Order: sequence, then structure tokens, then C-alpha cells
Amino acid sequence: MPREVLVDERLPHASTIPSWCYTDPATLAVERAKIFAKTWQLVGREDQAASAGSYFTASVADEPLLLVRGPDSRLRALSNVCRHRAGPVAKGEGTCSAFRCGYHGWSYALDGRLVNTPEFDGVEAFEKGSTRLPEFRVETWLGLVFVNLDDDAPSLSQTLDDLPAVLAARKWEGVRLAEHKDWYLDCNWKVYVDNYLEGYHIPIVHPGLMKELDYARYETETHRSYSLQRSPIKRADGRLRGDPGDADNDAVYYWIFPNLMLNVYPDNFSTNVVVPVSPDRTLTVFEWFFRDPDAPAVRETIRETVEFSDEIQQEDVAICEAVQKGLRSRTYDRGRYSVRRESGVHHFHRLYEEYLGKPESGSG
Repeated sequence: MPREVLVDERLPHASTIPSWCYTDPATLAVERAKIFAKTWQLVGREDQAASAGSYFTASVADEPLLLVRGPDSRLRALSNVCRHRAGPVAKGEGTCSAFRCGYHGWSYALDGRLVNTPEFDGVEAFEKGSTRLPEFRVETWLGLVFVNLDDDAPSLSQTLDDLPAVLAARKWEGVRLAEHKDWYLDCNWKVYVDNYLEGYHIPIVHPGLMKELDYARYETETHRSYSLQRSPIKRADGRLRGDPGDADNDAVYYWIFPNLMLNVYPDNFSTNVVVPVSPDRTLTVFEWFFRDPDAPAVRETIRETVEFSDEIQQEDVAICEAVQKGLRSRTYDRGRYSVRRESGVHHFHRLYEEYLGKPESGSG
């Protein structure tokens, strides 16, 4: 890291992280090592590996992963890198009884044990029985699968703190995936996160959303590793389908450090995972979850929900890409925070500073 990132803990005195954090090509490698490799990353859903032999592949901080359900019913996160010449052990997702590397045919059991090494006779000082695919920490919540590459990081439950108990009141048991969509943006991943963490831009950037939310009562709370933004939904007949008489009428936007968003509405929730592709290219993965998503009436609700989300996302894409261009300006370095509206951004930047100051050792 060529320069320090310093963010004053006093919000009224603080300035944002400097512009080079968003534009310096070397910074992303440091972020992958110090942030993404040390935090719980959402990689998929439990239903993708629900039965013995079912699996799917993923990647965290450029680390290829293989998520598989063993015959002992245990879900494992294994390295998707063959111990021979680093070939892929598995591709995509599916069901199998063993994995066969796509390079030279070495095969592995569902628990990662090496079981076959074709044409490998005569190799000395090699113990097939002690060779296996490295394993990483994996935990689940809300039917979602999380992986952490760092053996020393706090558990997922410690990271989430009281969030599972808070969301348990919504009774999300039985919801299923209804829709999936990927968006690519020409901006740094932190630009997108910054934008998500404040409602300050809603009156200017999102006129449609502004009609749905009670902006005057929009509020932000920050916790140790997550924050939330909450706003009552104004209209029962609106595009967010709220009910002012319902105790759960709020739209609540949860953010879990560093890159997971959980958008909770009265009848559904969605996840957004923000994945850095390059210093100025970002993938955002959207998934929506509904009860009984195959029912015709629910399908229409899903269509309307995704359509409104797309409208908001297109507006966010435009402003985030414009901000990325502005961050390259020789006239701009740091900004200041709105004390009323940008405490969530300040909270993110403080955590960002904290993690960048950590050593890179301790990964699994």
C-alpha cells in the first residue's frame, strides 16, 4: 500500500477515503488479501448442494472453491485446485460420486481425499494417502452458504451479531430463489458500496423510489460489522407493496462488511453481492427470494419486483460510473460526509481502514 488510509472516527470531522483507493491498480490486490480473504463471503445457496454428491464451484479473493455435500451430509468448502499441476477439480455445478481433474485425471473423494493418480508409478517420496484438497471454513445462514479463507477470523455468527435474531421475526423459512441477475459496472467496487450505504442520493437519482419511501423518516444504524438503512413504505398500492397498517411495513437495507447487501421488504428479500473484477470494473450479483415463487400470482409479483429493481439499478449504474470518472480527476482527493445522511459510508470507510491495517498472514 503506497499511502495510508486515515478516517477520523468523529463523523462531523471526518473526510472520506482518498480517491487513489478507487483508482490505484495495486490497491485491489491488497484488498483481496486483507479484506476479501479474511471476511465471510456469500458463495451460493444450500439448495445447490442439498444431497450427497451435489456440488457447485465458486471463487473468493481469486481462490477457486468447490462446495460439496458429502455422504456424511456435511457441506465442505474444498480447494478447486488439483494437487498435481493446479488443474480444475470440478467445473460448474452438478452431482457426482467423485471428482476427476480436467487436466490429467487425478481423482478425489467427496471429502477431498486423493484416490487415484493414473500413470504415476515410480514417483518417490510421495504419499497418496496423505494428499488431499485443502479445506476452508464454511457456514450457512438463511439457506445461504458463506466461506472464509482465514482460519483466525471470527465465526459467521459473531460477525452477524444480532442480525439473525432480528430477521428471524420475519419468518423467512420456506422462501426459495425466484430470480437471478448479474450486472457489470465500470466503477470500483467501493463506489458501488458507498452508493448503497446512503439514501442521500435518493431524491436526486431515484425519483421512482422516492415516491415509495418516507424519506423524512429514512434512518441509518451502524453496528460492529454491519449497518442498516430503514424507511417506512408510504403506499399500500405502490411498487414496493407495503401496508402502512403492518408492523413490518418498512423497507430495510442491510449491509454486511465488506460487500454483501440484504434488501428486506414485506413480501420478499434479495441479496446483492459486490465482486471486484478489476480496479474500475465491478460485478453485482442479484438474487430474489419469495415464498411459493412458482405460483402464477407470485410470478407476476416477481416480474414487477425485478422490473422496479432494474430501474433503480440502471440509475445507480449511471451515477456510479460517473463518480468513477470524477475520482480520476486531478482536482479531487477527499470529500466530507453528511452527518445526517452518510453515517453508513463513514462506518464502511472506518472498517476499510481497519482491515487494510491488518497483516496478510493467517489465511487457511
